[in-house]
Amino acid sequence: MHSKKHWAPGSGVKILRVARTDGYGWNVYAVVPEKGTCPDCGIRSSRRHGWRHRRLLDYPAHGEAVVIQLRIGRWRCTVQHCSRRTFSDEAVVAHPWARRTTRAADIASHLGHSTGGRPAERLMRRLGMPTSDDTILRHLKRAAAGAAPPPRIVGLDDWSWRKSWRYGSIVVDLERRSVVDILEDRSVEHAASWLRKNPSIEIVSRDRCGLYAQAVREGAPQAIQVAVRFHLVQNLRLAIEEQMNLSGRPNGRSILSEKENVDAATHRRDARLAHRQSRDEVFARIHALRNEGLSFCEIERQTGYKRRTVAKWLKFETPPDRRRGSLNPTSPWYFEKFLAQCSKDGNRCGRHLLHDVRLRGYTGSRSHLERLLGAWRRADKRTASAPATEAFSLAPVKDPDTGHAISPVVAAALCIKPRGQLTDQQARKVDALKRGSPAFARMRSLAMRFNGLLRGCQPEPLEAWIDDAIDSDLVPIMRFARVLRRDIDAVYNAIELPWSNGQTEGQINRLKTLKRAMYGRAGTEMLRARMLPLRHTK
Repeated sequence: MHSKKHWAPGSGVKILRVARTDGYGWNVYAVVPEKGTCPDCGIRSSRRHGWRHRRLLDYPAHGEAVVIQLRIGRWRCTVQHCSRRTFSDEAVVAHPWARRTTRAADIASHLGHSTGGRPAERLMRRLGMPTSDDTILRHLKRAAAGAAPPPRIVGLDDWSWRKSWRYGSIVVDLERRSVVDILEDRSVEHAASWLRKNPSIEIVSRDRCGLYAQAVREGAPQAIQVAVRFHLVQNLRLAIEEQMNLSGRPNGRSILSEKENVDAATHRRDARLAHRQSRDEVFARIHALRNEGLSFCEIERQTGYKRRTVAKWLKFETPPDRRRGSLNPTSPWYFEKFLAQCSKDGNRCGRHLLHDVRLRGYTGSRSHLERLLGAWRRADKRTASAPATEAFSLAPVKDPDTGHAISPVVAAALCIKPRGQLTDQQARKVDALKRGSPAFARMRSLAMRFNGLLRGCQPEPLEAWIDDAIDSDLVPIMRFARVLRRDIDAVYNAIELPWSNGQTEGQINRLKTLKRAMYGRAGTEMLRARMLPLRHTK
């Protein structure tokens, strides 16, 4: 009797006998207690219609598959007005039409949710419960259709099906820290439609993309919008980097010096000259240090150049020339003299010049030609409107430790970093930037005030900060402040409320991992089934 209980797939099933089959595992013959109660009218019937047999896959035994041969009684309903003529007793150990017991199906669902279709198929076969990958995925998708608890505070963000080409959207319940839904795209229509179907939403944390802001206004006008604090700081950092780019962007380790707001062509020419001058200076310094008797390691420490570069440059008496790519007819610069003469004669129409220059062998595109002509037109316009006084020029700030120009990217990152988090080397860079660039000193003061606003939970000083940023006469900072004012309510809520999209970004990383593990072939339905918590897919 104990053995029969051990083989039982669940309560309410009576085991008749157990048989071993060669190469096919175990067959357990069982029967369901006879009830004969009609599920529609609830009247018990005593008229037997016959028997029904079901084959159910169950937990394995000794590493081999176990099949339950379950016999279920079938009855006739004796009530005349009942629409059901025949019915079967209920098998509590399995769902109707299922081919495996409920507990075996739960194991397949867990493995499918965690590993996917084919890995779950291999594991199920190894565990003694063979199930195809199609069956696992089909059950996973069907179970994922169940509704999750209505969310109240959600995070809305985008993720890429293919970077810079196609994007989807993800909705995360920030209170329960779980995914609510996966949307196929990031359009306003689909996001607003989803928000209308969930009227329980009270707070939406989103990035500063105008698409989601418009979707929330249309689909959930009652919801409070919260801008992401990380994106606010990131946008400020990009504005600072744009301002620092006016001082020149170093190419490698070269020290650049250029005028403010120059066109692209002049920038390239000045950059090449400055780069060559910088290489000459570094070359002379390396030879001077070597003549002083310093070793390669000491020269590497003082100049920042690798030992191999130092050894190579010491072999030459003059700086080696770099290889330059020759101009070809696909570039409009190949016909610079002809185009310059046409521009001087007053012929600046890109469509006309394209015809003329193609007769001379030009094989490039019209947009490439228009880019060059536009740069020339802007340069002429600035020259005509510029005052007679010499233009104010910005010089790049040198690193006090290495003597090289500090990159705008590094300067922007240091500008928003508090003093207490700076290393000694970074602190020296910040001090050098503040001494050498009044614009950097002004932007660092604004950045520290802005960080204090985000952490102080007091939004009242924000208006004064925006006014000071606009009065700073720094164009990128002024632009950032004006855009900030357009989204002022969401920024206020970001300062006051504790919610952010940190959990959403983490779920996006998990989604990317699952998508790549499925070789990028999973659709929206499968990603939703894998991303939803397992309690939603039961």
